[in-house]
Amino acid sequence: MHIKGEMVIGQRSLFGSAGSIHAVDPSLNREIEPAFGMATEADVAEACALADKAFDAFRDTSPEQRAVFLETIANGIVALGAELLERTASESGLPMARLEGERGRTAGQLRLFAEVLRSGNYMDVTLDSALPERTPPRPDLRLRKIALGPVAVFGASNFPLAFSVAGGDTASALAAGCPVVVKAHNAHLGTSELIAKVIQKAAADCHMPEGVFSLLIGNGNQIGQSLVSNPSIKAVGFTGSRRGGLALVHAAAQRKEPIPVYAEMSSINPVFLMPAALQANAAGMAQSFVDSLTLGSGQFCTNPGLVIAIRGESFDSFVDAASKILRTKIPTTMLTPGIHQAYVDGFNRLAETAGVTHLAKGKTEEHPCSAQAQLFLCNAQQFLNTASLEEEIFGPSSLFIECRDAEEMKRVAEYVEGQLTSTIHALAEDHAIARQLLPVLERKSGRILFNGFPTGVEVAYSMVHGGPYPATSDSRSTSVGASAIDRFLRPVCYQNFPADLLPDALSDANPLQLTRLIDGKMTLASR
Repeated sequence: MHIKGEMVIGQRSLFGSAGSIHAVDPSLNREIEPAFGMATEADVAEACALADKAFDAFRDTSPEQRAVFLETIANGIVALGAELLERTASESGLPMARLEGERGRTAGQLRLFAEVLRSGNYMDVTLDSALPERTPPRPDLRLRKIALGPVAVFGASNFPLAFSVAGGDTASALAAGCPVVVKAHNAHLGTSELIAKVIQKAAADCHMPEGVFSLLIGNGNQIGQSLVSNPSIKAVGFTGSRRGGLALVHAAAQRKEPIPVYAEMSSINPVFLMPAALQANAAGMAQSFVDSLTLGSGQFCTNPGLVIAIRGESFDSFVDAASKILRTKIPTTMLTPGIHQAYVDGFNRLAETAGVTHLAKGKTEEHPCSAQAQLFLCNAQQFLNTASLEEEIFGPSSLFIECRDAEEMKRVAEYVEGQLTSTIHALAEDHAIARQLLPVLERKSGRILFNGFPTGVEVAYSMVHGGPYPATSDSRSTSVGASAIDRFLRPVCYQNFPADLLPDALSDANPLQLTRLIDGKMTLASR
């Protein structure tokens, strides 16, 4: 498939007329051909209008039709083969093995939501029988969830496939029955065009209404504000900076009709090391920690940016081992020149903060945008008294916090902001301390790990990739896993409906063979 620098609006491909932009190879800090045309305000309006026009027809498609649509997209992405991986590697600096895994995850997410659709459980179908003899009488009541409306999705910088054009936000929105308008991330323009044209073709092949999908290219602030402000858009999916996410939240709140923004924004993912666990395996934990910290140049939203432990010989051994291992790490390319500069500014600022010790740094590399890993240390009191120490540094940098005792460790846990993840390393002897931390971490985190490290997010039915602010703008949802579909659904109750007007999911005959809650009992039976 030849990359032409085009956007996709419904079944039309076009070169935008509002100026042009190039993707950049971060390993060389050099522009990549071709140029991409940027969207006008009229292009944004057209994409949103098409999505609005497609909405009722698309949400009325059967779960099976949408499942086939998602699987067709997945197959098309895999069929792009080396062309997709080579272009994505040149635009991101990510190694081929990482991109092969991410392509598999992207296809896997689409296929997971096909499974979700076929099960029908996402509709939460509930039937309460009429009770005419009761005082007062109860009417016949039936509930299902329906699609929310067209969704604006913003591609992420750090996952050019799995959190981008056909990533989890798009997959879950399409599964729910919501048309999607994607704003491509400017770092992955060629990758975005390749994927967008796969979705465009899948929509045509599966006889989906035009407007079920569009891809826009352009200035992030301008296009973002236009998308979120358009009255046809009913929800937003975003992965990126706190500043960018809050700007979208603010724009959505200012609308005549405010809409939900599901923004994943900022997390430093604290790791708590218990005394017995450290004493038993300080060196092994140090190796696993550094491997997690430097994975993907530290450009994961679940990167372990904070490590908390009680002072003592075992923690000293961990600090020494981690520092030695980190000094051997060869820098790898970061995603964009802008991300690289922000990372350098961040760790330099941390190194200059009073009370912070610079422990170690990785090997030096002269290539553009290479990320030199960094380790820092301060005591708990300094951390609690210095708000800037909690700021996320997006890259392979971590701050160790030395606590006097378990009570001070708990104070640190209480102090930190909302997180995507929190981690505890503990043996049986540590469980009393861990038990004191758990209620705090439940309030602070979307996912709590035990004896592991947070990089690596499984796409599964029980996964939660979310958390309290500022990890996300809405702690009640997840952007990864089967439950992500819930963000783009809303409940509707049907009272005393004629049988021939009921949707199939609510019919007494249960033609979709759904497991339903009928008069308080789960059953597959018809009624």
